[in-house]
Amino acid sequence: ASRCLLVTLYVVPVLFAVMIDLPSPGSPRSTQHIILAMGVVSCLLMRDEARWLRHGVPALHFATWIVLGASSAVLSTAHALPAEVQAVGGWVNQALASAIILLALHVLQTDIAERSAIETDLRAALANGRLLLQYQPQVDDGGRVVGAEALLRWRHHSRGIVPPGDFIPLAERCGLMGALGDWVLAEGCRQLAAWSADPGMAHLTLAINVSAAQFQQPDFVPHVLAGIAAAGVDPSRLKLELTESMLARDIDDVVHKMQALKAQGIGFSLDDFGTGFSSLSYLRRLPLDQLKIDRSFVNNMLDSSRDAAIVRTVVDLSRTLGLHVIAEGVETEPQRRALAAMGCRTYQGYLFARPMEDTQFVAFVRAAAEPAPAARHLPAATEQGPQHGDNAVPAFADTAWAPGPTQATDS
Repeated sequence: ASRCLLVTLYVVPVLFAVMIDLPSPGSPRSTQHIILAMGVVSCLLMRDEARWLRHGVPALHFATWIVLGASSAVLSTAHALPAEVQAVGGWVNQALASAIILLALHVLQTDIAERSAIETDLRAALANGRLLLQYQPQVDDGGRVVGAEALLRWRHHSRGIVPPGDFIPLAERCGLMGALGDWVLAEGCRQLAAWSADPGMAHLTLAINVSAAQFQQPDFVPHVLAGIAAAGVDPSRLKLELTESMLARDIDDVVHKMQALKAQGIGFSLDDFGTGFSSLSYLRRLPLDQLKIDRSFVNNMLDSSRDAAIVRTVVDLSRTLGLHVIAEGVETEPQRRALAAMGCRTYQGYLFARPMEDTQFVAFVRAAAEPAPAARHLPAATEQGPQHGDNAVPAFADTAWAPGPTQATDS
């Protein structure tokens, strides 16, 4: 939307300037001032885009403003404005451009102040222990909890629990991803150590997401190994989740680091498989243990033959390569049955449980391990459409499919 707006508000004033607002000795052209104002607006709208957009779009606007203001370039004189209209238009254009610039500067100042406050709060949260991990169970087709994914949350003093989508982009911009990743790794290893001391929890694996900024650190491998050694956990119980976008950077470095950690027993899962830079050559080179079917395919597989074909292909590919496969975002019983029919045997999603804090997760695992006479079918009301997003409230948020208890703790 920002790009379409900028393109429109660039092309229209340029055409107006060279075809209608033609300069004359008594009435200079003034439409270019609107382009200057939009150059300032583009600095605001493009601040989070790729570098070529972030710098290129404002530079194009400013260069056009200079050219149109310093030259008499025209394309046509057939629709030129009368001198008296052009004189009034000069005042209007300059007043409008000034108003746009002032508004953009006000929004930019407000945005900077808000980001600075959030960044300060995030640094304080990292230093004062206001971050926490929640755990979403990963369940096999027998209803047995086989592991969990660790999900980072921020317990804000006034906003309550802040989901990662609201602060991870900020952490990436202000250079905090390394520190956040280190904290997640340390806390995850600590949690694994606590689980390993419980016979009913010792079999669980823990999946931890690794950011590109964290993985690119030169000391990433020794840092991970040091964290595992300090916690005294079995490396085979730790699973690092990588995203496909990381593979497009330096595949040789990625493979080298993965092999070094794999040699120590650490597992790897490729998250959101099929949504990024998928390549069979990557799968051939990477020492992966698991592919994770993205929730977007799972959500649409019952209504889209293409998405269903993609899911089936991922499952067949995993089987051929000797990899485990897990489907995330499983939110309805029909989705689970369809996945099971395709050969997927491990699931994660609101059908089974929401993300929950450690004590609630332990209670959930113990309750799920209790014997049950038979797997229960979900009532018809629970087979409604899925609710998207990590923090959406599903229609059956308080019901678990697996044998055992059906009350999934809502955290």
